[in-house]
Amino acid sequence: MASVPSLASTVQQRLADALTAALPEAGSADPLLRRSDRADFQANGILALAKKLKGNPRELAAKVVEAIGADDVCKDIEVSGPGFLNITVADKAITETLAARAADDRLGVPYAEKTGTTVIDYAQPNVAKEMHVGHLRSAVIGDAMVKIMEFAGEKVIRRHHIGDWGTQFGMLIQYLMEHPHELDHKDADVSGEEAMSNLNRLYKAARALFDSDEEFKARSRNRVVALQSGDEETLALWQRFVDESKIYFYSVFNKLDMEIADPDVVGESGYNDMLDETCRLLEESGVAVRSEGALCVFFDDVKGPDGNPVPLIVKKSNGGYGYAATDLSAIRDRVQNLGADTLVYVVDARQSLHFKMVFETARRAGWLGDQVHAVQLAFGTVLGKDGKPFKTREGETVRLVDLLDEAIDRAAAVVREKAQDLTEDEIAERAAQVGIGAIKYADLSTSASRDYKFDLDQMVSLNGDTSVYLQYAYARIKSIIRKAGDAEPAAHPDIALAPAERALGLHLDRFAETLTEVASSYEPHKLAAYLYQLASHYTTFYSECPVLKADTPEQVENRLFLCELTARTLHQGMALLGIRTPERL
Repeated sequence: MASVPSLASTVQQRLADALTAALPEAGSADPLLRRSDRADFQANGILALAKKLKGNPRELAAKVVEAIGADDVCKDIEVSGPGFLNITVADKAITETLAARAADDRLGVPYAEKTGTTVIDYAQPNVAKEMHVGHLRSAVIGDAMVKIMEFAGEKVIRRHHIGDWGTQFGMLIQYLMEHPHELDHKDADVSGEEAMSNLNRLYKAARALFDSDEEFKARSRNRVVALQSGDEETLALWQRFVDESKIYFYSVFNKLDMEIADPDVVGESGYNDMLDETCRLLEESGVAVRSEGALCVFFDDVKGPDGNPVPLIVKKSNGGYGYAATDLSAIRDRVQNLGADTLVYVVDARQSLHFKMVFETARRAGWLGDQVHAVQLAFGTVLGKDGKPFKTREGETVRLVDLLDEAIDRAAAVVREKAQDLTEDEIAERAAQVGIGAIKYADLSTSASRDYKFDLDQMVSLNGDTSVYLQYAYARIKSIIRKAGDAEPAAHPDIALAPAERALGLHLDRFAETLTEVASSYEPHKLAAYLYQLASHYTTFYSECPVLKADTPEQVENRLFLCELTARTLHQGMALLGIRTPERL
């Protein structure tokens, strides 16, 4: 089905046509339509036109109103102030537009006019290390943006740039070589917790030996050389660490209700074969130069506290490669081999300077340009209730899995309190959906660039801007529809709408334009804000407009229609944020 024009776009077109008819000398002018608290919409464009035409704005506004004439969309147009147009749309137009949206599986959301291939780099844990609260935002924001952009029609390639390379592996591999059973399992069906426990135990033992035994330290450093030169035995043991870590990663992502597939996991090691060529291309083109033995890229606007330029080091003076070499090789691969025209990096804001320099280097080298661009979707820090970086009472970084388990436990208490004839298994299932949804929503309802406080009490509250409030609104609607008996949802455009129905209907009509904006600006918090406002409008509608006890059968059907469309919109919007909407709470 073709996309459904929003009421805003319909009114915009009517006004544009009327402007051209009433004021032909103005050419094609923009009415500057926006939402208004004085009416449904306000058009401010006549003020600029009056200045251009040297006319009286109120008189010009009156001519435009006259040109619109009798209209089935605009019920009332009032000239206000110095020439604003306050526009109230007809109830019939609202219901008919919503009916068109309801008839479409996509709720009238159009595919993006211009689509391409986007690579989104997100959820980047480190091999042989535990995931902590700092890994939460990249995973949650990235997963939401993947879903939103795919819904918009973009071809999205996921990339999880895991930390799976570096000098620390020399120590770990050497220890495993000398203690070959440290990663063995009791049975084939190993849990993520057991995998991480093995890795933690091995890491601590290897570190203790490395710090206390000079001979082991020397063997470990030699093992790094063997790893980097591609020694088969060393690579096989390195692969065991990667595989063991994946068991753990996938268990955490599964708890987060996120799908991570093996082909999408391309860590630092995946670009090893490209590093030499990347450095050669940069040096031959003059983009990078030798400085004190290192291969560097300099920038006029990047200077240290002493005022001297701070370079991007691509290759160190000892011949080792920095993160920049890997990141630049990844850009080459994603553009040249994957055919990407957009690269989105969901990475901590504290790495902004690094990525600014990497992107500029890639532009100078010709790997990014007018046809291909890269953007960092930078995110802030997760804070504790005290406003400081989130730590345990002992001052340690909080394990992500502990955080998720606690959220599920808190949610179980909320679900059990509200549970209506739910079994213990159903309560456990709902608790996971509510608890994980609460964590995701708290993150996604905050602008990515801002820090936010992690407060589980607030996150699982039924009141306020929380996912539980939205999930409860959805479950309430589904309950009403179940109780409707033979009454079916049906749009009746000729029925007059109460104020709360109008407000709900006008907000439902904004779903498509909201998603279009979110997909183009990479701002999932705007979708979260839209859904919270939708649930709030529904709550007002529910309290002011009886549904099953409405005055006539037609009004019952029309209100059930509004309920059903609200539920579908909530369900679709929450799904794009990666949050479940259970039908019973």
